[in-house]
Amino acid sequence: MISKIDKNAVRKARHDRTRRHIVGTGERPRLNVYRSLNNIYAQVIDDTTSRTLAAASTLDPSLKEQLADKTKKEAAKMVGELVGKRAMEKGIAEVVFDRGGYLYTGRVAELAEGARAAGLKF
Repeated sequence: MISKIDKNAVRKARHDRTRRHIVGTGERPRLNVYRSLNNIYAQVIDDTTSRTLAAASTLDPSLKEQLADKTKKEAAKMVGELVGKRAMEKGIAEVVFDRGGYLYTGRVAELAEGARAAGLKF
């Protein structure tokens, strides 16, 4: 019998490998992305203090009404803009982008583009 590859386990292993090198500090926190089937989540994290400084997702009440007729990629871009805006309000201008083991394409790339449009540098 052929066993099916667990794609999420492969992604988690890829994420663990990259997390050895990507560390968010107080001056340059980590912008983490998590992508589920229907939603996308983004957090700006300071790893030295283990604190989330800013966060946004497609489940955010301020975005929920606007996302009714949008595609997943358009929603990801709006989430990126929102997390970028919230980070800028906290005085964070530079971040380290942590794609969470996902390929840099599609929704992950759109989220990054939205965050850059909001003024974050990475």
